[in-house]
Amino acid sequence: MLALFMQADLVVKSVIIILILASLYSWNVIISKILRIRQLKKLEKEFEDIFWSGNSFEDLYETLNFNQTDPKSKLFCAAILEWKKSKTQFENDTSDINSLKDRMMRSMTVVFNKESENVERNLTFLATAGSTAPFIGLFGTVWGIMNSFKSIAIAQNTNLAVVAPGIAEALFATALGLFVAIPAVVAYNKISNDLSKYFISLETFMDEFSTIFFRQ
Repeated sequence: MLALFMQADLVVKSVIIILILASLYSWNVIISKILRIRQLKKLEKEFEDIFWSGNSFEDLYETLNFNQTDPKSKLFCAAILEWKKSKTQFENDTSDINSLKDRMMRSMTVVFNKESENVERNLTFLATAGSTAPFIGLFGTVWGIMNSFKSIAIAQNTNLAVVAPGIAEALFATALGLFVAIPAVVAYNKISNDLSKYFISLETFMDEFSTIFFRQ
């Protein structure tokens, strides 16, 4: 493969370098997202154990406020912080309960949107790589075949030794494009599905917590 790269012309070399860099970055995103999802699942389990321990909301806030890596803890703390800010006003005016509920839900929604954006960061690159890498490789393929025809015209010889180098470069670019695209597409679908389930879990918790809080 190194020999194919070295004998390729500048355009095909550029295509190969772009695809190699795309592959490296794709795998970096894939591995980091897989590790992040595992971490989120672990933090979610720890949060559930603490949240359903039976402690008061104030005690839970003091415990969970130190955890700045768990989105569910951040949602809970944002809602409780809004409640603490409005506590005096709420105690003096019980009719303000609906306004308090709206403010708490808005606080959690803001945190939810920020955390969703943070978790999904760079994920679109996998979709982009999966859809464009084959065409970038195809461009290298077309260029390599053009070089093959050029070699035929110059040498005025259709011998396989004349056209083989250009065809080999073309096939190498095609294979590299598929090597980038296939893992990127598979990983994107898998990671997107896992994140969708996790975000549904966050939204369910927001509704569940709001119901429990205002019931009490």
